[in-house]
Amino acid sequence: MSGLWILLAIAVGLAGFGVWRRTMDGRMRTRDGGQRLSADQVGSSLGEQATLVQFTSAFCAPCRATRRILNEVAGMVPGVKHVDLDVDEYLDLARELDIARTPTVLVLDAEGRVVTRASGQPRKADVISALGQAIPA
Repeated sequence: MSGLWILLAIAVGLAGFGVWRRTMDGRMRTRDGGQRLSADQVGSSLGEQATLVQFTSAFCAPCRATRRILNEVAGMVPGVKHVDLDVDEYLDLARELDIARTPTVLVLDAEGRVVTRASGQPRKADVISALGQAIPA
């Protein structure tokens, strides 16, 4: 009988983790570590107003959808650039930035400071809202 209670507790714990993971997936979170990225670090010039940096991997299905969303947003907002980085090619930078999964999106301001980040596929509206934090009014 105690084995049944243990299994039930494990099932409840896993269900709780699943709900938490689903609610946090793709959410933009403010990072106040003061991290700053340069054009040399990302292998491309930064956007005049902001830069959307996506860490991706070869076999990541959500990365393709994220790439499409970020390209659309960058095309809509003047001065915003999208940079796609393969985590295997930028492994040292990914470790430095504590990138644990793909896709991970960083929103940089004009100076290259990380304003917000999302792990998982963000919604288009959330990316546009994050740009509002990165671009001064």
